Order: sequence, then structure tokens, then C-alpha cells
Amino acid sequence: MRVTLIVVSDRAASGERADATADLLRPALEAAGFELAAVETVPDERAEIASAISVAAEQTPLVLTTGGTGCAPRDVTPEATLDAVDYEIPGLGEEMRRRSVDLTIHALGSRALAGVVSGEALVLNLPGRPQGAVECFGFVAPVLPHLVAVATGPVSDESHAPPK
Repeated sequence: MRVTLIVVSDRAASGERADATADLLRPALEAAGFELAAVETVPDERAEIASAISVAAEQTPLVLTTGGTGCAPRDVTPEATLDAVDYEIPGLGEEMRRRSVDLTIHALGSRALAGVVSGEALVLNLPGRPQGAVECFGFVAPVLPHLVAVATGPVSDESHAPPK
């Protein structure tokens, strides 16, 4: 399954610093059966993030964002995601927080969420810290193919059957 990664970072978007997320996340994606098809970097600007999500959703069935999910004033990725998606899938963010708190208490401040863009793609917010993005992806990766299949349809009885 093809994936677009949107790196949300003012400093990376301005060229002030390189972002290591794609390089660190790529092996985790491949190990889980995903292909990193595109990487885009945008600043912490709500409209730009939402636009990048909408464009990526037309190109790949899974869109991952990284960064901007905390509670700093410029952390607007969840709001931008809500602007782009038709509905949320709360369990993904909940599971990432539940599992991450065992690694760092700071996970309680995460506002990461997931949702579906008009039956085209699943969007998932990951943390901005590269290792945190890899960890959180790993926590939910096993269910992503199923959720993408159901969210992008068509839905069949087999798509709702429990795994064998």
C-alpha cells in the first residue's frame, strides 16, 4: 500500500534543519508492507497542512502526518486534519496515546487523531519526534490495511470478518 508522509515543521519547511522522520520511518513502513511513495514538508500553518492532506489523499490511500500534535501555540495539525477529513477514527489516536504513555508521560499531551477523506484515504497524525513517529506507527500498523480497505470501499462481508 502506497503512503504519503507530510512532515509538519516550520524549521524543516524553511530549510533551517533537515528532518529525519522519512529516513527512520521508511524501514518500519516497508516491514509492515507499506511503500513510502511521497514525502512533503509544510510549515505549521493550518491551511497549508489541510491542503497538503487533501492533495495527498487523492494520490495515496494512506496519508501520515508527523509533527504539530502537541499543545504548543503553533501545533495545529489536528485542527488542519479535521478541516480535511469527513470523519474521525478516534481509536487510532487513543491507542497511540495508551501505548506511548508507557514510554513517556509526555504522550498524555498528544492530540494526534485519524480520519477519512471522502472515501479516498485514511489520514493518521504521528508525533514530530522521529522515533516517536516510528513507535506510534508500529502500535497501529496491523489494523491500517483493514481500515483503509473499509474506509475506501467497497465494503463486503469479508472486509468485516475477523482475521483468521
